[in-house]
Amino acid sequence: MAGEETSAAPGPPAAGGPHPLVRLLQEFTLEANRYVDTAGGRKDMHRTDLNALAVIMRHTANGGTVTPGILRKELNLSSPATTALIDRLDNSGHVVRERDSSDRRQVHLRMTPKAFQDGGAIFAPLSHRMGSAMANFSAEELETVTRFMTAMVEATVAAREESASTPR
Repeated sequence: MAGEETSAAPGPPAAGGPHPLVRLLQEFTLEANRYVDTAGGRKDMHRTDLNALAVIMRHTANGGTVTPGILRKELNLSSPATTALIDRLDNSGHVVRERDSSDRRQVHLRMTPKAFQDGGAIFAPLSHRMGSAMANFSAEELETVTRFMTAMVEATVAAREESASTPR
């Protein structure tokens, strides 16, 4: 929890338990979610709204576009929930719907300057704190952590995909 010391230290897992790093990753995820809920709430944005903007931003940065179908799939939402999400982001001025020039049936979602401004206001304090924390590590240490976090993301995606394909 915030303000509490973490007693987990890297090393072998406790008898039969997960490695202390797994617990730290779980705690980081919980604290990151709490941050998003608190900071996003100040802009009247839910975590799902911010996750949607992150999906749109990532695809746009990679030269792609986002359709409602892509958003639905990446956020694991139903079609009605996706429509409600897009309506909310459109009504708040964070996203605009644009028709594809070659296929007018296809809708593309684009973030607005307001989305970038609000996103900056929400995440700048976190980015500043994380940057300050990272400054205490060498380039080599950060490279190792980057490789580790990349492997953890890949493991999480693989576990999710495996879980999704397992019959109930």
